[in-house]
Amino acid sequence: MREAEITIATADGTLDAFTCHPEEGGPFPAAILYMDAPGIREELRDFARRLGTAGYFVMLPNLYYRVGREGGYGFDRTRTSQDDAERQKMFAVMNTLSNAMVAADTGPMLDYLAGHAMVSGPVGCFGYCMSGRFVLAAAAAHPDGFAAVAAYYGVGIITDRPDSPHLSLGRIRGEIYLGFASDDAYVPQGVVDALPAIMTEAGVTHRIETYPGTSHGFAFPLRTDYDKTAAERHWERLHALFDRRLRGRITGR
Repeated sequence: MREAEITIATADGTLDAFTCHPEEGGPFPAAILYMDAPGIREELRDFARRLGTAGYFVMLPNLYYRVGREGGYGFDRTRTSQDDAERQKMFAVMNTLSNAMVAADTGPMLDYLAGHAMVSGPVGCFGYCMSGRFVLAAAAAHPDGFAAVAAYYGVGIITDRPDSPHLSLGRIRGEIYLGFASDDAYVPQGVVDALPAIMTEAGVTHRIETYPGTSHGFAFPLRTDYDKTAAERHWERLHALFDRRLRGRITGR
């Protein structure tokens, strides 16, 4: 893999990001990986690398750049699962972000990809946990920017706020995939139940799937809720979506 740590100028400062792509071949279709609440770490870089090895240029942006860089967010990521005080600090940092902020940051990211010699063709995006809402908000704000959008156990997709992502789904032109855990304390079942009708009414191409016997965080090997079978299925779904929409390959759907 060819890897790089880059910076991108935004309206609010300088966003740092990790990028990777295969050593040989190219240019490649691109994908932006939107992080979960714990922030940038090697586990997420490994996610970027796993997709990259299949022939993609992957960007992993530090969405917390307004707060700090990796390890400087103000909470101890290694303790958030056991220490409630550290977990609340993490949630406080997470809550410094808004859908509008991430959508605004996405514009310069797309500009960077458009100008990179190793990027060609459509762009996709995918995210986990807190970024479920962000990938949808970004895709709605940049309808020509994304041909495929995927979110796994995404939170905040339906809220009572005026910026709730479900209200702008009709602007999205790319295909949407949403994967949820069957037992998720952070995503009410009512949200999962309501989304099919909302997606259909919005007129977007979509697939919504619940992974049996799973809980929030099932895709991450270092989480206590990791489920290998479900995690591999989530990669299968992501590759199928990106093959279909970013490479134009015919698949089973």
